[in-house]
Amino acid sequence: MGMFDGKSKTVVQFLDALPADRREVASEVLALVRKNIPKGYEESMALGFVTWSVPLTVLPDTYNGQALWYVAFAATRAGFSLYLMSVYGHKEQEDEFKAEYKKAGKKLDMGKACLRFKKMDELVLPAVKHAIKSVPMKKYIEMYRAVRKTTAKGK
Repeated sequence: MGMFDGKSKTVVQFLDALPADRREVASEVLALVRKNIPKGYEESMALGFVTWSVPLTVLPDTYNGQALWYVAFAATRAGFSLYLMSVYGHKEQEDEFKAEYKKAGKKLDMGKACLRFKKMDELVLPAVKHAIKSVPMKKYIEMYRAVRKTTAKGK
């Protein structure tokens, strides 16, 4: 399966598994997230992703028993994926994010939360920074609990 095999147990292993040119981009993305992530989110590896999530000690009752992801980053065969949960399911934030890309004249390749790119210059950095900075952990937990109430209980 190549790079995206989920075997990396640490961020260092994740970076070491990448070819030099891709390691450089990945390192820049990690630095960008680390510099802009609100306090409290915990960096770790999960399923081959570098994740920044709400620690289970803070929010143990998640839908899957795993720490709740806020930002996640993966190296895929095609390039990179940055998952921005602050944009996902929040119409206003999503519209703002898309508008920033349009204004910058850059092509936005994004699923619900997944921003796909190959090089740093494909990113609209102010929009990405804002998406990362925008939701403090306490607010994110409140948003998560509100959404959980509207979805079916249990699995």
